Amino acid sequence: MRKNIDLTKGNIWKAILVFAVPIFFSNIFQQFYNTMDTLIVGNYLGDASLAAIGAAGAIYELLIGFSMGVGNGFSLVVARSFGAKDEEQLKQAVAGSLVIGTGMTLGIMILSWFNLYPLLKLLGTPFDIIEQTYSYIILISLFVGVMFAYNLLSSFLRAIGNSLMPLIFLVISSMINVGLDLVFLIKLHMGVQGTAVATIIAQGISAILCLIYIIKKAPILIPKKRHFKIGKELYIELAGQGFSMGFMMAIVCTGTIILQKAINGFGYLIIAGHTTARKINSFCMMPCSTLSLSISTFVSQNKGAGQLDRIKKGVRAGIILSIAWGIAAVILLYMFSENLVSLVSGSEEAKVLKNASWYLQVNSAFYGILGILLILRNALQGIGKKLIPLVSSIIELIGKIVFVIICIPHMGYFGVILCEPIIWCLMCAQLLYAFYGDSYIRGKEETKILVNE
Repeated sequence: MRKNIDLTKGNIWKAILVFAVPIFFSNIFQQFYNTMDTLIVGNYLGDASLAAIGAAGAIYELLIGFSMGVGNGFSLVVARSFGAKDEEQLKQAVAGSLVIGTGMTLGIMILSWFNLYPLLKLLGTPFDIIEQTYSYIILISLFVGVMFAYNLLSSFLRAIGNSLMPLIFLVISSMINVGLDLVFLIKLHMGVQGTAVATIIAQGISAILCLIYIIKKAPILIPKKRHFKIGKELYIELAGQGFSMGFMMAIVCTGTIILQKAINGFGYLIIAGHTTARKINSFCMMPCSTLSLSISTFVSQNKGAGQLDRIKKGVRAGIILSIAWGIAAVILLYMFSENLVSLVSGSEEAKVLKNASWYLQVNSAFYGILGILLILRNALQGIGKKLIPLVSSIIELIGKIVFVIICIPHMGYFGVILCEPIIWCLMCAQLLYAFYGDSYIRGKEETKILVNE
């Protein structure tokens, strides 16, 4: 069975790439869940049902973004302990993550039950699709614990350098997800609810497979009863890292929800096109997000090992790789964007094809900038800087509010297209200044390893 990768040793480029490749394919299959929903719903249920899922897309991204952010934040503390070769502290970090994560999941379920439908109305979800939208997103929300369980367990494995096994489990569950989609929608005629049920079952299977593997092959991640004793310093660090990354993602997604309100006003054909474009966009941005997630673990392990120079070189390598992908993506999307939109949406409506293709072509020109900001944001989290990445997310939120209030009413859908690329440029400038001006990166702050009471 695969040996865990120690990111504190060996060739930096090789370590990052070997660790990143399974994460990349994991992200593809994670997105595969959502895109197959879009493809199957668009082809078998039509544009109205596709728009119904699209109208819930921003809320879905908020839920998955927050749960992934919290899980990744917890894993950074685990990765630091792994880099420092402190197994006792590692187990305590896992135990604390489970305790805090359970409470968080219950809170999200309760909030969703009471607030989702009013939120959809507040967002201006069209009357003719709101019931379908609610029936889809309420199921996802009430079973958010399933989604969080997989994200948390897989992030633990990545924290100790194992990025391959989460991929294998996700491939299996993705195939199950596609099969269930076809059965629930075509054979059982469950509508968009069938799509939600298929996603929940598939993610539940991937979580169970992760748990079985950890029990059998990664005992370093299994805490004992004594490790659940609450240590104030550790729990503060876990909560700080977890919720700072979770709220960072939540703020980003809140901005997307606000943007969705403006999009909902353009009618269901624009919603359908935008939904399709964002699905494809998520795939195309995946190399950037994969590298940034890999860099966060790389930086965390090396922070634990006290290797500042290796951190700097790793971040530089990640930036170069992100820029290279950005150039390649521009070429691909300018050539094939309309074909991809037609394939994924199943739509022949000119309005859907034109606007979705337009969105992809403009956004792709800024992928290099997006890659740099994601690398820097995750690197700052990796060295334990919680506030600065949160500030960058607030910049994004404010930017989207400004666009919704001022720009989009005058520019129409083109304002939606320009919104995120312009904000990426502002965020990138802020993070470049913050990272390279940080006292730790400049070598003026000594490495500090968390020591529990």
